[in-house]
Amino acid sequence: MSVRAGKIKALVGIDHANKTSEELKSLFKKVLENGMHGLCFSTYEDGQGPGTQITEAQIRRRMEIIKPYTKWVRSFSCTDGNELIPIIAKEYGIKTLVGAWLGNDEEINEKEISGLIKLAKEGYVDIAAVGNEVMYRKDLTEDELLGFMHRVKMEIPDIPMGYVDAYYEFSHRPKITEACDVILANCYPYWEGCSLEYSLLYMKDMYNQAVSAANGKKVIITETGWPSVGELFHGAQPSHENALKYFINAQKWSEQDDIEMFYFSSFDESWKVGSEGDVGAYWGLWDKNEKLKF
Repeated sequence: MSVRAGKIKALVGIDHANKTSEELKSLFKKVLENGMHGLCFSTYEDGQGPGTQITEAQIRRRMEIIKPYTKWVRSFSCTDGNELIPIIAKEYGIKTLVGAWLGNDEEINEKEISGLIKLAKEGYVDIAAVGNEVMYRKDLTEDELLGFMHRVKMEIPDIPMGYVDAYYEFSHRPKITEACDVILANCYPYWEGCSLEYSLLYMKDMYNQAVSAANGKKVIITETGWPSVGELFHGAQPSHENALKYFINAQKWSEQDDIEMFYFSSFDESWKVGSEGDVGAYWGLWDKNEKLKF
């Protein structure tokens, strides 16, 4: 093999072509047990969804499952029981990226921001995320989002603060990028129709675009993953095997290049079918019954 060919192999990830299913499962287990930087915390059980009151018991049960495998956990909301996630994570020695979920409801937005500030002042927040894909959904104007960001930064000046959105938004919206202490970028080759074969190379390009926009600020990949069930999305095929391969490649890259990455997601969640189609319910490493899928 030439040096250049070796470089190309490194860029696209591990060659899984000749591996049996059992060999892939064994490699997955080895990578999982080696540990992840971060994991997005899926709270909702069957019959639950946004707006459901989450119990301490279900958070503790799922935190117990993931704690051997991750250094950080990411939560998405500071209301309806989700505010307990960072509190419980800290009990287990897990660092926290805590999000305030912002939308088009002013009352809920106020509760979320107040909740985030309260948790941070009590010592439960390592990184504060003000909103998730708000610009993508067009739930707020840029100035409205910036107002929330400036408010949080003023209240908790010593805690890194950022905003989560698709990687390309940070080059399109320099005011938001400037307001962030840290750039929190979602990178999904799947949702851009990339085939599994080239997905790692594609994610690296997404990450590098965010780095270019960041002007020297740290970039964290706050979401990436691959669904295990669903219909073909352009060139991207959901499957048990592809989800397994994507996880292995993503985690190997994260480890080798010291990329701070939160994998999406911990557990399958049935409620997401409505918003994302049939693939929505199958992004977890564990299934909805909390059993490891691979």
